[in-house]
Amino acid sequence: MTDIVKQFYYVVISSELVSASEGSQTGNPGPMETSPTMNSRKVAPYGSWRSPITSDLIVAESIGIGEIRLDGDDIYWTEMRPSEGGRNVVVRRGPDGETADVTPQPFNVRTRVHEYGGGAFLVSNGVVYFSNFEDQRLYRQRPGGEPEPVTPEAAVRYADGVMDSKRARIICIREDHRGEGEAINTIVGLGLDEMDSGSVLLSGHDFYSFPRLSPDGARLAWISWDHPNMPWDGSDLWVADVRADGSLGEVQRVAGGDGEAVFQPEWSPQGTLHFVSDRSGWWNLYRWRGGRVEPLCEMDAEFGVPQWGLAASTYGFASEHRIACGYNRGGTSHFANLYTDSLDLETVPTPFTEITRSGMRVGAGRVVFGAGSPTMAPTLISHDLRTGATEVLRNSNAFGIDEGYVSAPEPIEFPTGGGLAAHAFFYPPVNKVYSAPEGERPPMVVLVHGGPTSAASSTLDLRTQFWTSRGFAVLDVNYGGSTGYGTAYRRRLNGRWGVVDVEDCVNGARFLAERGDVDGGRMAIRGGSAGGYTTLAALTFHNVFRAGASLYGVSDLEALTRDTHKFESRYLDTLVGPYPERQDLYLERSPIHHVDRLSTPLILFQGMEDRVVPPNQSEMMRDALREKRVPVAYLPFEGEQHGFRRAENIKRTLDAELYFYSRVFGFDLADPVDPVEIENLPPT
Repeated sequence: MTDIVKQFYYVVISSELVSASEGSQTGNPGPMETSPTMNSRKVAPYGSWRSPITSDLIVAESIGIGEIRLDGDDIYWTEMRPSEGGRNVVVRRGPDGETADVTPQPFNVRTRVHEYGGGAFLVSNGVVYFSNFEDQRLYRQRPGGEPEPVTPEAAVRYADGVMDSKRARIICIREDHRGEGEAINTIVGLGLDEMDSGSVLLSGHDFYSFPRLSPDGARLAWISWDHPNMPWDGSDLWVADVRADGSLGEVQRVAGGDGEAVFQPEWSPQGTLHFVSDRSGWWNLYRWRGGRVEPLCEMDAEFGVPQWGLAASTYGFASEHRIACGYNRGGTSHFANLYTDSLDLETVPTPFTEITRSGMRVGAGRVVFGAGSPTMAPTLISHDLRTGATEVLRNSNAFGIDEGYVSAPEPIEFPTGGGLAAHAFFYPPVNKVYSAPEGERPPMVVLVHGGPTSAASSTLDLRTQFWTSRGFAVLDVNYGGSTGYGTAYRRRLNGRWGVVDVEDCVNGARFLAERGDVDGGRMAIRGGSAGGYTTLAALTFHNVFRAGASLYGVSDLEALTRDTHKFESRYLDTLVGPYPERQDLYLERSPIHHVDRLSTPLILFQGMEDRVVPPNQSEMMRDALREKRVPVAYLPFEGEQHGFRRAENIKRTLDAELYFYSRVFGFDLADPVDPVEIENLPPT
């Protein structure tokens, strides 16, 4: 239920606006004009401030930087392009610094394994192999050539492949939808000289990830897990010899078991297996040699991430004795070198506060990774391991924004249920041209991330600045259940989804209202996917927020257990309780069954091809509120799935939500936007 589709934007913090023409059109000072002092600022109510950070700016030529692969001196990555209908394109950068698209129209490099995908392409000696979204077939594209299919037309999906050069095949995850009932996941070998669906190497578990060959091709490592676990609840790491005929020998379990979550097995250049495990209570690095597991670095920090997408990577080998890695401590990422002989961890100073989902790849004397900070949205970075020099390879969006419109996050810790503390990032409203009337406090939007096993980020996101530059405060909550704070924090949500997450969002909002930072009578909450469920539950079971926005959110937990896909079909066993044995909890925590308690205006956004949270979840809530005559707006988007990828829909969502809040909170918009039909809203 995570909202893994995020638009990443790069913003140059400068002393200039986007352009002189835009400054004149909006009434803001142009780049040659002096910034207004506090005494000369325009006075206008919060929410009504004009901002250069428009929805058009946010979607204009922006991209999402996705997966990274290295092939000799060449760097490859995927770009998700809203301007091309959300198409994913493989891009190559050669040693001469020249960058070019590899993937021609209409191909879309994206796999639907687990629905969330990941591991959609690999590169070997200049040849790109990728999963095409439309038909889910695997294609081969030679340098300068057109893509050609290597798998037949069938209801089969592939992901997370590695090249087995000795046997002229790809070893990868296969998700088979050809039969009745639940899809079957296996690890297969795909021969490159004949078109077939692959020969099964491993089967019997519900899920697999990270098939990884040793450098000599003699051993294979992989991870598996079974219902009702998610991979961050409990998983196993296995190893087997690869026989001369390509089949696997005796299987040996290296680590894992119920309650231990294993992540990213990797072989060192000389063939020692390394991996990440949370056996210490934190995702730390370990190695397996001589039949024993040895800790490399045990500390209160996270070297792993939840496997929402396949093929994620947080470390790699610069040499047999040096690992380049990223770790998260207290919600902030760090880049480091771990020396495997001395076990010394050397943290490298960088301006980055997050290493993004794009992952980290190491090779040819460099580390390539996605990174960001409060003044830089996720950006593709190359770090030279010899000189320490850092180069920006790709900006997600290179528009310049005056720092006078950018709000910096304040990490906060606040008291919450059970005598515990929760975490969040607080963004006050910032706009150098405007100030609010004396005594007025700003409205606030509380952001609820998806997952719910995910995390809020302090990295610059223009969607957050869209709100703060107009006079809204924003609270981005890392509620109990979020990653980045250790296993115990992540497991706070077990059996308590709809309780702990909601309490943390409510208590975070109250904390800021009591501190005097925001107007407690004008607070909204919004979230997508699992964050949409938390939004609906907070509006239904608490009387704190005065408006809400749910993007493809869950309203009926029972319906979700029946309708969702295999990967998450038993997720609620852990988050809520076993079903149907604990049906009472599902009914108790489903907002759709308690609409009599909901009287808060709500706007709903929904992709009509969503297989994770189907449209009926939003439509049931719309119908119930319509019948109760609670103000409600509903915006369905044809062709969108779980998360919005098309530029026009991203723009429409931002503008519609702003319009909705202006009507509910009673302020005028600085610029006109297309109105939204809000049923049952009393005239102002």
